[in-house]
Amino acid sequence: MRTETQYHVDAIAKSLALLGQRLDVETAPHRLEEMNAIIEDGNLWSDPARAQKLMRERQALVDAISTYKLIDSGLRDNVELIEMGEAEGDAEIVAEAEAALKALVETARAKELEALLDGEADGNDTFLEVNAGAGGTESCDWASMLARMYVRWAEKKGYKVELQSMSDGEEAGIKSAAYKISGPNAYGWLKSESGVHRLVRISPYDSAARRHTSFSSVWVYPVVDDNIEIDIPDRDIRIDTYRSSGAGGQHVNTTDSAVRITHLPTNIVVTSSMKSQHQNREACMIALRARLYQLELDKRNAAINAQHENKGDAGWGNQIRSYVLQPYQMVKDLRTGVETSDTDGVLNGDLDRFMAATLAQDVAGKSRAEANAEG
Repeated sequence: MRTETQYHVDAIAKSLALLGQRLDVETAPHRLEEMNAIIEDGNLWSDPARAQKLMRERQALVDAISTYKLIDSGLRDNVELIEMGEAEGDAEIVAEAEAALKALVETARAKELEALLDGEADGNDTFLEVNAGAGGTESCDWASMLARMYVRWAEKKGYKVELQSMSDGEEAGIKSAAYKISGPNAYGWLKSESGVHRLVRISPYDSAARRHTSFSSVWVYPVVDDNIEIDIPDRDIRIDTYRSSGAGGQHVNTTDSAVRITHLPTNIVVTSSMKSQHQNREACMIALRARLYQLELDKRNAAINAQHENKGDAGWGNQIRSYVLQPYQMVKDLRTGVETSDTDGVLNGDLDRFMAATLAQDVAGKSRAEANAEG
């Protein structure tokens, strides 16, 4: 077997081992049988929320088992074909099997990453907010570039993107924008993007063509499932309505339909500026529940991280990534060290390499922290 082919075999085997470990291959069929027995119970649907949760868990288990079997059989079958082809001197069979193994490596790695998305809200849809930092027009333009980058990324994933609100910059770009992004594991993938993003470039707005550094922040929150209760008493919120407008005075509402809700205990503010005031109120409450739920997730993670002696300094709100367009081209993630000179690709939504590296690092850190806590 050629060295390159052996490399592919080893890579698939490594991914398969991780998938099997997270799935717990030995007990998975028994867990599926138990779920099937519960589902067959006619009383299950008397509690719709519990039933829907169980159905989602069952489907996730079915998919995981199917994925493991598919990769395992693909590895075994193609290795056997290569051995048979080599024994019989059939170069065509060997070439086809080697090509199949090469393709299977990509599938195995993708499924390996998906298996890491097992957090409480990783499978949920998500809200994504982009806010310009200090720096006037430069930062507003950078915020619009970031917003476009994430929309492109989501569209490549086949996710649904809904604009919740947008505030335009005075000269160019945007002061802020909020999106709802819907699709499998949308929050799990995007959660690693929360933080401050730094841009270095020759400013197109500077007549002296000087280099400028701009900052904008990105914040990501999971859309909360209906079966997760987030209690928000009326006394804890203030609801304001206002008239919203778009760039150049376009899209001005003739009524005060835009809605801003302030959560008084935390001072969290959410806005929505779609056409209907009723729709905006509902969207704001959904977003507020997501923000409060994220606060709870942060508290839990902080409790674990506090016991981890090697916790990093790339915490919530700190700079996480630099995008340098001049004098050279480089995008570098400051948490993982992953970098690329393909700045155009990144700004057009090629973000998976950064998300994957951060996800793997976070999972490893969490495992160490939990082990230290148990010890």
